[in-house]
Amino acid sequence: MSVDLSTIGSHKVKSIPSGESVELKSFWQEQNVAIIFFRRWGCMFCRLWAKELGEITPILRKNNIRLVGIGLEGTGSKEFVDGKYFDGDLYYVEDRSIYQTLGFKRFNVVSIITSLFWKQSREAIVKGKSLGLGGDLKGDWVQTGGALLVGKGGRLIRHFTQTGPSDHLPNKDILQLFDLENEYKAETMANKKREELECNTEATS
Repeated sequence: MSVDLSTIGSHKVKSIPSGESVELKSFWQEQNVAIIFFRRWGCMFCRLWAKELGEITPILRKNNIRLVGIGLEGTGSKEFVDGKYFDGDLYYVEDRSIYQTLGFKRFNVVSIITSLFWKQSREAIVKGKSLGLGGDLKGDWVQTGGALLVGKGGRLIRHFTQTGPSDHLPNKDILQLFDLENEYKAETMANKKREELECNTEATS
């Protein structure tokens, strides 16, 4: 789907924990930004994605790229902050309007349960448990999220929408989209470890 940043930019989000309200466009007025829209704060998959992003946060900061995480409602945000899953700026929205504008779909009860048995989900659950990330059912657990990568001044770089609850935009792709592919270290980056986990689960299945 096409994304109109002028429309999206007018949506307001609230800072965690201060509650200060800002327009989304303020994030890209002065610098490049990677905005991650989490499904909900208690989602293990979201905590895992947030944790993995920590692998490239120093690279983003070094290159003046802001990392922002946005979630639906404030419910569960304290646990997310206390768990130190995300090394960026956190905000929340009070309703789903921006998620709808960005085309982030909603599952139903049957499809969300079915999606937990997908190969990608099973691998993420194994890794999440190994990292002790935990999770809960607080909030809207049938909503999906995604990401927006925007260049300084409002140039859309990438609009990513999740196809499933454990779907994510890999670290390698994020760096490549910001022309930082040379900074990617396959042997240490979190997404490489996911690939290795995939091989291990296939070998033991």
